[in-house]
Amino acid sequence: MRFKDFNFHPKINIGIDACGYINPTPIQEKAIPPILDGQDIFGLAQTGTGKTAAFVLPILQKLLDRPRKKEQVLIMAPTRELAEQTHENIVKLAKKTGLKSVAIYGGIKKQSQIRIIRSKVQIIVACPGRLLDLVNDKVIRLNAIEMLVIDEADQMFDMGFLPDIRRIIQQLPKNRQSLMFSATMPRQIRLLAEKMLQQPVTVQVNHSVPAPTISHARYSIAKEQRTLLLKHLLHEHEMKSALVFTRTKHKAKSLARQLENAGYSATSLQGNLSQQKRKIAMDGFRDGKFKILVATDIAARGIDVLGISHVINYDMPDTVETYTHRTGRTGRATQTGQAFTFFSQADKKMISMIEKNLGKKMSCNPSPPFEPAAKSHARKHKNKNFSHPARRKKKIAKANHGKQPCLWSESLTQALA
Repeated sequence: MRFKDFNFHPKINIGIDACGYINPTPIQEKAIPPILDGQDIFGLAQTGTGKTAAFVLPILQKLLDRPRKKEQVLIMAPTRELAEQTHENIVKLAKKTGLKSVAIYGGIKKQSQIRIIRSKVQIIVACPGRLLDLVNDKVIRLNAIEMLVIDEADQMFDMGFLPDIRRIIQQLPKNRQSLMFSATMPRQIRLLAEKMLQQPVTVQVNHSVPAPTISHARYSIAKEQRTLLLKHLLHEHEMKSALVFTRTKHKAKSLARQLENAGYSATSLQGNLSQQKRKIAMDGFRDGKFKILVATDIAARGIDVLGISHVINYDMPDTVETYTHRTGRTGRATQTGQAFTFFSQADKKMISMIEKNLGKKMSCNPSPPFEPAAKSHARKHKNKNFSHPARRKKKIAKANHGKQPCLWSESLTQALA
């Protein structure tokens, strides 16, 4: 099947051609026809399957077929990055249609968003918190919305947005078309779908299995040696663009700084960043200025960057679904990708669950023989003043006086240089 078989408006086809789309993905092939027919949709699909175009294209077609009014479509997203990314996709696909879109989210001043909304936009892509602010300010009228899309519904639940979503839905007209997309279907999402959707068509496309274009490898490594292993892998493998996942914001920030100090073009994406710094990090990673992006799961929601060659699980994901979300950032649009996972003995149960979901074993690669002396040496001389940079340098020099440095293999020294 090809996109021309959907008989989209010629102005939409121009946007499709500009994006280089030729053949629809499975989620697009299954979801577009019922959306065009006005049916509600519950879509289960993993990251990277093309679901954004699956709902954007029929939305544009339906808007062109009806009178042009303000605020006809509301798309809700869990993160600023995903909202901005969806908005950018709409702009590309709707370039010749005259339809307008706006992304609204917190972290920046309201006034610039309000000006765009008042310029008669048809599509609003919003994070729930800022949307409710503008509704309370009477800038946005939810009673005029004709189509509702909730994207990444399971992440909305994980981030505590369900109460806000319920408040928003209560203010929408009952006679509307609703679309919900999620990678998983926990009980709360199923209950929300039952209340929100009317006789929905369920579209399911391998939502819990990573793409077959991804190869998976695991490394057994002690936590204190993971940074050494990461640097070794970055040196040994040709990584055009690597996304590294950590469990905490603090670790993402500190690991990116360590990589940067080691000479790698790295940055972090985590919740403590301002919106301006998040944009700089994302734009730099997307444009190739930064080859390595260290991120937490929540901050990484909405990362849609083609050409990510490697995903590295520096910290083990908490669930099989999280593993699928993470690794789905590579191997996209028929490209190949590699996923590396660092694990310890405590993570063996999760490794088994991931491999069961994959339907195969990950390749088990040996870790280089890192010297354990570095950690024990630092612990021996740790005291309450050791964290001060000047005192640390002085104490390390004193502790090492007359001692031989730790020995590394020649190849490993070159790898970490």
